[in-house]
Amino acid sequence: MLQLIDLDQELPGQRRFISCWGGTHNGHYYVVDPGPPSTADFLVAQLEALHLPRLDFILLTHIHLDHGGATSKILERWPEAKVYSHRIGRPHLVDPARLWQGSRKVLGHKASVYGEPLPVPESSLVDTAYLLEQGITVVPTPGHAPHHVSFFCGENLFLGESAGTFSNLGRPHDSLECYLRPATPPRFFPEVADHSILAMLEQTPLPKRLCFAHHGMFTGDGHVLLENARQQLKRWVEVVRQTLSREGVLASDDNGIQELVPELMKQLRLADPFFARGLEFPDDIRLREEDFTRQTLRGITGYLSV
Repeated sequence: MLQLIDLDQELPGQRRFISCWGGTHNGHYYVVDPGPPSTADFLVAQLEALHLPRLDFILLTHIHLDHGGATSKILERWPEAKVYSHRIGRPHLVDPARLWQGSRKVLGHKASVYGEPLPVPESSLVDTAYLLEQGITVVPTPGHAPHHVSFFCGENLFLGESAGTFSNLGRPHDSLECYLRPATPPRFFPEVADHSILAMLEQTPLPKRLCFAHHGMFTGDGHVLLENARQQLKRWVEVVRQTLSREGVLASDDNGIQELVPELMKQLRLADPFFARGLEFPDDIRLREEDFTRQTLRGITGYLSV
């Protein structure tokens, strides 16, 4: 069983955007990235509709609110479930005060809509070795966050945001005529993100399904898609570098960069067919993606300003 559960938010364009994955492996029942606190009750109801006999694992690719914020609420329903997070993220699950404070600072109104996370019992946390005994391989994939991991679980690779944001745009799941956008954080290190994608590519065999946190699955040639995600990161850094140089704007000039965002997006669409396909989205989703693209550009310009 593999089930995609959409966790739509009361924010412009945030539909078919946050993916929670539910599945089974070696007789174990798991969820990957249960999403924000605001949709925890909805997620519980959706999981109950699957008539799970129990829930064994809650797997977190990273602890950002839109991925791990609902963890404590899921544990209220299935207290026997074990939670996996990278060791860097675990203290912020047990005591989420700093996570909440930082989320409000970075996300603003989005954080209020997502909701405040509640503490996760430390006794629920398990380590990498425990998961490996259950047949689930954890691969560190920092880049979007220093504590980001990906999970190899049977025929599924749950890659969170390690290869960016994805949409099949309504095409078949194996089509390479899809949408991809990098998801670079404010402190962005291209070589780290590149190494993470390479770490996934080096896993043999590569699972048949690539399961994105944002959003959906790809069932075509995963090597080709991940390699395209690698090249996309390099292309974006170079396009931004060249555009800033041509326009005479310093990477450290926040005001100048904000004025240049429309031109940067234009140049990126010309250079990157995966990103250009975002023009096919409905208006609200297209505007959502433009908003998140601004965040990605902040990460790239932050790197270029060093």
